Amino acid sequence: MKPAVKLLFSRILFLLTTVGMMNWPSKIFAAPVSDFCPTAGDTNVTELLKPIRQKFDVPALALAVVTSDGLKFVGAVGVRKRGTEVPVALDDLWHLGSDTKAMTATLIARLVERGQLRWDMTLAEVFPEWAAQMNLGFRKVTLLQLLSHRAGLPANLDLRKYAGDDAPQLRLRAVKEELAKPPVSAPGTKYLYSNLGYIIAGAVVEKVTGESWEDAIAKEIFKPLQMTSAGFGGTGTPGKIDQPWPHTRDGAPTAANGPRVDNPPVMGPAGRVHVTIQDWAKFIRDQLRGARGESALLKPESYQKLHTPPFDGDYALGWGVAERGWGGGKVLNHVGDNTMNCANVWIAPQKDFAVLVCVNQGGDTAFQASDAAVSAMIKMLHSH
Repeated sequence: MKPAVKLLFSRILFLLTTVGMMNWPSKIFAAPVSDFCPTAGDTNVTELLKPIRQKFDVPALALAVVTSDGLKFVGAVGVRKRGTEVPVALDDLWHLGSDTKAMTATLIARLVERGQLRWDMTLAEVFPEWAAQMNLGFRKVTLLQLLSHRAGLPANLDLRKYAGDDAPQLRLRAVKEELAKPPVSAPGTKYLYSNLGYIIAGAVVEKVTGESWEDAIAKEIFKPLQMTSAGFGGTGTPGKIDQPWPHTRDGAPTAANGPRVDNPPVMGPAGRVHVTIQDWAKFIRDQLRGARGESALLKPESYQKLHTPPFDGDYALGWGVAERGWGGGKVLNHVGDNTMNCANVWIAPQKDFAVLVCVNQGGDTAFQASDAAVSAMIKMLHSH
């Protein structure tokens, strides 16, 4: 099967206001559960998720709560594929979409700490051999601008032109061809969410390490955090319901599954990671610990850089930033969606917890289900 050509997107909506959380309609929690809703994991999580799954009619949901000490709760409800009775399992793989961006930014922070990169390093410095071909506006774009969506790049490239399995070569081609075009806005002046920016960030990693982004992030992030399940692309064995099956925004199962049912490999740094929710929680725990100044993969100042918007607005480096009463102040959020899966995470460093939710469906309904699940869990945590 040819790679799916989809536009991966992400929302930074910050829907979880204190008022919205506390006044979430009670029927979400009181709705009768469906006749067949298999569960796995902690009962308090699965009982919370079952009515939400029924209300929003999504095939499956998984949720985890993590603190700086580690995983506290985890559970999953539903089926891997609508129309079947194959249950989701605790060790299932979930597609993270644009939640991959925080991982790419963390990888670059690791390289900055090593002196291989600088936050103010320009694209012309990283790629001197292509600088003459770059549009003048892009030559002075810094890594900080790139990772905070301030580079003046469009949201996406034409994925049909970048299909193929040699991702590093395709990302290098994007550097050569896409940076030769005029900016959408003057670099450094405007927030424009850009998957292309993170594709180029992946090419930066490849240039300075001599490794593919996939190999570099596995070595520098996944291995030290013991994220042994982490991989790339769609989940499952083609034709077999051995992992959560992708579903479109209307809840219909996609025609096929497997590694190639995703955005093409060039999109890796912007959003192609899949992982168990427990292993995702290991990454989120590290971000939480770093935000709290505790021992973590990076230095405290690196997490401060990652979690602080460098310009006006509410987007840092792979993270949306907001103020929430239930979080005791500053919280971090990101949502990933490859149009067939949804992943939503909120981190509250001041209160020392994070809530992660995954859904094997894309689109607004899946996002609303994930948001309801996060809201319900936060409410439950506040009640104890």
